[in-house]
Amino acid sequence: QVQLVESGGGLVQPGGSLTVSCTASGSTFGINTMGWYRQAPGNERELVASITSGGTTNYADSVKGRFTVARDNAKNTVYLQMNSLNPEDTAVYYCNCRDRWNINYWGKGTLVTVSS
Repeated sequence: QVQLVESGGGLVQPGGSLTVSCTASGSTFGINTMGWYRQAPGNERELVASITSGGTTNYADSVKGRFTVARDNAKNTVYLQMNSLNPEDTAVYYCNCRDRWNINYWGKGTLVTVSS
């Protein structure tokens, strides 16, 4: 089992920046991909960004050039640096990891609100 704990959400003004982080604990030896999904009210959960243990990244088109995903394997931590935020980025951001057996684990989510 893997446990994921997110931190860093909050309120930010349009055009601002925010970084969220997520640390994994438990059976972390088998983790391959870590990343972030988000879910806005009335919408389905969608992939924001992911990064493999080797550093290969993947981004949703809507965040390319604005968001950066990074990972510290020694700390079992994944970060999401979000720049040029706009109200459409408002959502609950969920940390996700997938292990070598393709089992997905989820954090409880952290709310990011972009508003003036």
